[in-house]
Amino acid sequence: MRLILTTVIASLFIFTLKAQPVKIMLVTGGHSYDTIQFFQLFDALEGIEYIHFAQPEANQAIAQGEAEDFDVLVFYDMWKEISEVEKSAYIELTKKGKPMLFLHHALVSYQDWPQFEKLLGGRYIEKRRGIPEKDLSTYEHDVWVYIQPAGNHPVTKGFGSLRFFDEVYGNYRVSEEVIPILTTNHPQSERIIGWENRFNKSSIVYLQPGHDYRTYETNEYRRLLLQAINYLAKSN
Repeated sequence: MRLILTTVIASLFIFTLKAQPVKIMLVTGGHSYDTIQFFQLFDALEGIEYIHFAQPEANQAIAQGEAEDFDVLVFYDMWKEISEVEKSAYIELTKKGKPMLFLHHALVSYQDWPQFEKLLGGRYIEKRRGIPEKDLSTYEHDVWVYIQPAGNHPVTKGFGSLRFFDEVYGNYRVSEEVIPILTTNHPQSERIIGWENRFNKSSIVYLQPGHDYRTYETNEYRRLLLQAINYLAKSN
């Protein structure tokens, strides 16, 4: 009887551990978005709990150590200003192996911080002084984007081809060190539109789809985000 009771308690303990939600720090700011549908998207992700931080308060919170309390950091911001203290906080998180997911226009963030490109694994180049015209990145709204998973990455497990009515970027940089996750043949896009990068001890995933509600509301996109978050949560 004692053995049965011990087994039941152990099973309940294991079930409780498995049932713990993934806690994410959700960061926005610097770019408009379909706010209601965006938060409905994250509300619908099963097994996920999030706290929203808008910039610049998000970076201040990261600098104060609040990101330590989360399993995964998810960035949907397009932010420019970052202090030296905040930069150091990002780097320190990667040294501790904190996983991060960057979405869509987050590729444009921190144009004047070179190490951010190394962290993320790529960069969208905005127009500014000293940048030749030929090096500038491009964008095109409201296009059908046909997407193929690249290889057998856990983020795209079970997916065939995908199609989103979204926005594409062109002529952006992608590091040769990344592991491709998503690719497209759209003529106005670069081929690799999703990847995993390793920076210090952190797994960093970037997924380009996610411009507005027309993508947020698809089951495929919600599943893609959920798989990416769960994958990153297990990588820590």
